[in-house]
Amino acid sequence: MKVRTIGLACGILAPLLWLSLIVVAGAMRPEFSHITQYISELGERGSSTEFLMRYGAFQFTGFLYICFAATLLTVFRGGWYCTVAAGLIALDGLGRMGAGIFACDPGCRGVSSGQELHHLFATIGFSSGLLAAIAWGYVFHRRGWPSFLTRYSIATGIVAMILLLLMLSNRVPGATGILEHLASGILSVWLLVFAARLLLHPTV
Repeated sequence: MKVRTIGLACGILAPLLWLSLIVVAGAMRPEFSHITQYISELGERGSSTEFLMRYGAFQFTGFLYICFAATLLTVFRGGWYCTVAAGLIALDGLGRMGAGIFACDPGCRGVSSGQELHHLFATIGFSSGLLAAIAWGYVFHRRGWPSFLTRYSIATGIVAMILLLLMLSNRVPGATGILEHLASGILSVWLLVFAARLLLHPTV
């Protein structure tokens, strides 16, 4: 199997694994609410799903994001905007890995240095992810890809941004968890679609 194919496959495996582990970890903790609780609480320090989420969901999928981003640098050549767009996906991966290294406190409401670093890396990951979707929409436009992919990518980034802003502003009380889940979900599906498109149609 070619190295490029493996790298692109990482872009498919990462979102599938991320979403699957969220479902599995949630099922392992009947008391967990996907509506009101953050994804990070599935990997909170001392929880029964800490190991699964920290090392499987956050760190390993973050590594897969970086592998996918590195592959994109070899696929899309000739343009600083491609490098920036690929770099944002890599930064998303680094943010995920950092969020896994530094687990949040129980309830993700502590004031420990680990909690603060977890929040920082999670913010970097989410911010980079939504900016990456917008940036790749621009790349698709420049490269003459189907217009619906351009619109889909940009819309994904904008919708994810709105959902996260609503979550942070607490304008929808009791729904912080589902807002984060939705934002993470649509960004994950976007990456899956992007990687699958490259595998099926390698010409860029």
